[in-house]
Amino acid sequence: MRLAVAKRCLTVVVVLLGLWTAPAFAQGCAMCYASAKGAPKEGQRALSRAILILLAPPLGVMTVGVGFAFRYGKRRDLELDRELEAVDVLNQTNDLDA
Repeated sequence: MRLAVAKRCLTVVVVLLGLWTAPAFAQGCAMCYASAKGAPKEGQRALSRAILILLAPPLGVMTVGVGFAFRYGKRRDLELDRELEAVDVLNQTNDLDA
């Protein structure tokens, strides 16, 4: 139950932060915009492709990082569950001996 509430709160925070930064997207550099707008269609397409190419490495690194974080978290949770099961088994055997 708490996990669902925490996820919902995190989602709301992320959405609010995204909406808060939305005006920044409209504040592109006027000089860059003017030079890109004045370029021929081939130049505009080249700029668009260049932006996508420059965007790929940071997204790839972040994707791999988040993947490793989730993988580590799941492994840690499994190890914790195994330890708790072992402790429960020991407690049950001690209760039977007593």
